[in-house]
Amino acid sequence: MTVVVNGERKEFSSGRSLAEFIEHLGLKDDRIAVELNRKIAPRNRWTEISLAEGDHLEIVHFVGGGLDYESPQSAHAFPAR
Repeated sequence: MTVVVNGERKEFSSGRSLAEFIEHLGLKDDRIAVELNRKIAPRNRWTEISLAEGDHLEIVHFVGGGLDYESPQSAHAFPAR
């Protein structure tokens, strides 16, 4: 079956859950959020959600960031826009 992930077509065997698809893609499930057909897919339901032909997924990866108050660079002040 074909599903669309972030605008790109992916082939996947039918009858599988969203959780299995995430594993198939090799993604860490604790660092992503998934939208299925324009609705947020709650993580606690990924094993219950079956993917169907033509489903559209948007997968967003969480990225850490922010200031490290220990580093010398953080001593610099940057003007606001």
